Amino acid sequence: MITRMLRSLMFILVAAGLIHAGYRMLTPATTKPAVAENIQKEERADGVALSDAKVAAAGIELATAAPAVLRDSLLLNGVVQANQEALVQVTPRFPGIVKEVRKRIGDRVERGEVLAIVESNQSLTPYELKASLAGTVIDRQTTLGEYASEQKPAFVIADLSTVWVDFSVYRRDLKRVHIGDQVMIDPADGGAAIAAQVSYLSPVGSSETQSALARAVVANPEQRLRPGLFATGRVTLSSKTVAVAVKTSAVQTLEDHPAVFVRSGDRFEVREVELGDRDTDFVEITFGVLEGDVYAARNSFIVKAEMAKGSAVDND
Repeated sequence: MITRMLRSLMFILVAAGLIHAGYRMLTPATTKPAVAENIQKEERADGVALSDAKVAAAGIELATAAPAVLRDSLLLNGVVQANQEALVQVTPRFPGIVKEVRKRIGDRVERGEVLAIVESNQSLTPYELKASLAGTVIDRQTTLGEYASEQKPAFVIADLSTVWVDFSVYRRDLKRVHIGDQVMIDPADGGAAIAAQVSYLSPVGSSETQSALARAVVANPEQRLRPGLFATGRVTLSSKTVAVAVKTSAVQTLEDHPAVFVRSGDRFEVREVELGDRDTDFVEITFGVLEGDVYAARNSFIVKAEMAKGSAVDND
């Protein structure tokens, strides 16, 4: 009797052990190290650590989210011209032979400075051809020993401290552009845009281009604008101030959602954002980034690529 009871008890214990072992095999482990690993993976998915040295080496520009003025604008193509109201043509008073040439194209001259010596055909005496304006010689139509005529300018002098930039405005946009509108001119030299205003709108148009001329008189103290070269101008049509904005280059797409990478310590955190109005330079942020947040502005795609590398390592 006792032997039978012991056998039954042993059977029950063995069966219980087998059931418990099977349950352990079917149930995933939830140990503390595994939980910690999952948390670390989630943190890596929400950002990436990049030292200041790596940020500088990658050319990632950091900027601060702040209020901005968004502008509705119109891009125009133009060409730089010498200011015709600050330009003179120097013509010989009497025809004769050029005995001496003292100035070349590009030379700076002062008012009254001698440009050339001409021997008059009438009196056979030399006289001085002088500059009647301080500026730069932009054209010369005479050489040593050449016959100089009062019918043709020998020199053209322009004061290039101001220039004209003439823009072509197509007929569909003529009603949108007005005298006094601000225009930001890009000389395409890698520098900042130059602020000016539309000062003249031509009352006639071109039958060939179906456009009319809009002109800006632009201060040119550093000679960044050179007559004969092309330039672009962005005319401001309207403007709006927004509370928080970031550069348009800062916005990346993650899982079909716009995002901005905000700098916190040595990490870039992912912030999903809601976008508002925008212009060519800035975009309004209505949710996700606060004024004063430091973010990756230029080359933000590098931060996105570094995050993708981290995700790939995690998946391995």
